[in-house]
Amino acid sequence: MLGEALGSALLGLAVALAALRWLPGRFTSAPLVLATGAVAAAVGGLVTRAVLGPGHLLIALTLAALVAAALVSLLLTPRRRVAQPGQ
Repeated sequence: MLGEALGSALLGLAVALAALRWLPGRFTSAPLVLATGAVAAAVGGLVTRAVLGPGHLLIALTLAALVAAALVSLLLTPRRRVAQPGQ
């Protein structure tokens, strides 16, 4: 169980790092994104394990990554729109 939680947290950290790399400048705080990704994936993995029980590692890790991606996406700041002349 501890290994699954740590694996989920590392997976969430990878999701957060990928988000920071692919969307530079869209997050206000990189440490917040990294912490959110890791904690969200760990919680998502533990909740999945509690619901499904042991022996469903692939499903638990998949859902952990999805929870991390969903919560990290909530930290995105909107793009600034450039005003076009004449509008």
